[in-house]
Amino acid sequence: MDLCNEKDIRALLGRHGFRFSKSMGQNFLIEGWVPRDIADASGADEHCGVLEIGPGIGPLTVQLAQRAGRVAAVELDKSLLPILDETLAPYDNVTIIPGDAMKLDLAALAAEQFPGLTPLACANLPYNITTPVITALIEAGCFQAITVMIQREVALRICAAPGSADYGAFSLFCQYYTTPELLFQVPPECFLPAPKVTSAVIRLVPRQTPPQDLVEEKLFFRVVKAAFAQRRKTLLNTLSSSLGSSLDKDGLRQAIQEAGLSPDVRGERLGIAEFAALAAKIRDLEP
Repeated sequence: MDLCNEKDIRALLGRHGFRFSKSMGQNFLIEGWVPRDIADASGADEHCGVLEIGPGIGPLTVQLAQRAGRVAAVELDKSLLPILDETLAPYDNVTIIPGDAMKLDLAALAAEQFPGLTPLACANLPYNITTPVITALIEAGCFQAITVMIQREVALRICAAPGSADYGAFSLFCQYYTTPELLFQVPPECFLPAPKVTSAVIRLVPRQTPPQDLVEEKLFFRVVKAAFAQRRKTLLNTLSSSLGSSLDKDGLRQAIQEAGLSPDVRGERLGIAEFAALAAKIRDLEP
């Protein structure tokens, strides 16, 4: 059975009485080069354990199982479990975990499933959970690399540079903790059913050391989030209305100026170093 052949897929789904769920964002691959290239990009080998989220019917899982020491795949849709039992039967190094990945302790799961192996994460993520899943994978702090296929728009946002239209708070979050790289794009016709958007494969490699020393990580990300809360406003105005700081507008103006910035600049122009300097000055001036 070819898990990327549309005829084989329809026959498989028909045997199991499967129906696509729009709410779960299910789009199955029908081009074999895609899961092969994603698995290659993951860097998985026999010394690695790979966490996959949302295996679907298993085309990427199979490619990972052929490369990695172990694969643990978390699947939310219970109707896919008997299908995965069939498609993954030849692979004794794969464990299917029924459940919601967003409710699991991913670091604990990786430690349990991959003793003695290098943990990686690799997945074709449903569009509707892309941001929270990537956030959870980064915050787990245990994966040597995170390789995922996501909506192209989100991939561009993650990799965006300051000053670009795609740049935002999530760009800064991902770039502070990882080094992201957009690898290749996947057109809609590679899926069944075909989505309305282009996908892209991205790899995020966690940084060994932060790119910038921070006075307080929590405050840094509060400032970042506030700066992008109202993109059309100047930095001073959006911080004044969104930050929730004990500083009044004059105090925020002073902090911005002491950080070497103009109060009229917009947050989208600032990089990690500028936000770090600003957060430090806000901390210094807060009563």
